[in-house]
Amino acid sequence: MSITTEAPPAQSRAKGPAPLRTGADFLASLDDGRCVMVDGERVKNVATHPAFAGAARSSAKLFDIAADPAMRDRMTYACPETGKPIWRAYQIPKTHADLKAKRLASETWSEVSHGLIGRTPDHVSNFFTGYAAVPEVFAQGGQQYADNVVNFYGRMRDNHQWMTYAIVPPQIDRSKPAHQQTDPTLYAGVVKETDAGIVVSGAQQLATAGVFSDWIYVSCIHPLRPGDENYAIGVAIPANAPGLKLYPRRPFALQAPDAFDNPLSSKYDESDCFLVLDNVFIPWEQVFIYRNLQVCFEQWWKTPSHAYGNLQAQARYVTKLRFMMGLAKRMNEATGNDANPAVQIQMGELAALAQTVETMLEAQEIRATIDDKGVIWPCRASLYAVMALQSENNPRMVDIIRELTGAAMISMPSSVKDLQSPETVGDVERYMGSGVMGAKERIALMRLAWDFIGSEFGNRHQQYEKFYGGASFLVKQNMYRCYDFKRATAMVDRELAGE
Repeated sequence: MSITTEAPPAQSRAKGPAPLRTGADFLASLDDGRCVMVDGERVKNVATHPAFAGAARSSAKLFDIAADPAMRDRMTYACPETGKPIWRAYQIPKTHADLKAKRLASETWSEVSHGLIGRTPDHVSNFFTGYAAVPEVFAQGGQQYADNVVNFYGRMRDNHQWMTYAIVPPQIDRSKPAHQQTDPTLYAGVVKETDAGIVVSGAQQLATAGVFSDWIYVSCIHPLRPGDENYAIGVAIPANAPGLKLYPRRPFALQAPDAFDNPLSSKYDESDCFLVLDNVFIPWEQVFIYRNLQVCFEQWWKTPSHAYGNLQAQARYVTKLRFMMGLAKRMNEATGNDANPAVQIQMGELAALAQTVETMLEAQEIRATIDDKGVIWPCRASLYAVMALQSENNPRMVDIIRELTGAAMISMPSSVKDLQSPETVGDVERYMGSGVMGAKERIALMRLAWDFIGSEFGNRHQQYEKFYGGASFLVKQNMYRCYDFKRATAMVDRELAGE
């Protein structure tokens, strides 16, 4: 491959915000020719396909909430250039109050899905907000790339765009770096450069919510080695770009035709996608990192991007844990065990873990610092402390709920039809109620619990939370880098010195 050194042109700034998008606008935008493959066939329209329609409708509610005048202060802020409302997710925070406002907006959106849709439009948008806050990191590769980042951030911000990302190489042969794979186009990387832009081929994972997004950011969060320069990129690609294909893992909604029996998987499956790029052209103005190992690595750690994005992620997780606690409480009430001291002890342990996460989320705001440009950064030590324990605490909490419910979740009738058939409804109504609710209400509660914990959808969420921040050793290394060892060892040294 021949690479020239011609510099890309800078992009002009966006002219101003478009009207806030509604749910109807969002659903209409999904019929744009994007290539999504399910069961060997191309999906004609994501918004209406049975694999995605339920989650698309749930996602549409996010846009309606943000566009609701009654939610203006909660969900938006005034565009610095025009004063028009912009999603709070795109706000570059300058004060602790700004950071709290961003967190509250994320919690509001998370409550739509009880924290079960993770890659809502406020996740990757927060990464780009972090990039735009410290564009000098990108200028290390050339000022034009910093300009591109700021301009593209403005473009997404002003048009209320939803972006997801694919930033992890596929698991083909992790014993070798990208450039030593058997085929140099297995991992997403540059294969051609032109005066107008670059061409990228290869695969990347994991574009969660890619089927619903306007854009996909392709980069790499894994450390790259010398020789991997072609894969050290950061580019924005429209979801309907020619040559871009999305392969979702098996959509759970296809096995969840009835909302009563599958109350969560029928509505909140955001779909994790494997991304394939087949000679996809990307204009220079959508290129932010180009063949630069240092900038590709530093984008995550020398900007507040990772902290902003994960402030949203932890707000989402807190919401999910709150839903988990409510679910456990209602199941205890249904079985008459709520006042049992042993049950209350287990619920107390659950509550302690849930409250720890919430307190650490708030600590990211309280202990936030302001840099020399007046930009506030969430406390990364507080963030990585809770992320480091998430992969261990989440399965622990799920196991406690399994103990509390016993056989309740698996002793339910086969489907809602057993409540409708004259041959079965009598037995169901007689034996499957509880002291505080009828059979239908109790079955609905246990179906909800099973979908949250035991179904394929529920088990996907356990896998998601286990590896949300990457392998646990990587998150713990982040925590190691953030901890104040200097203060800790100084205490030891003073004692050794007899001071």
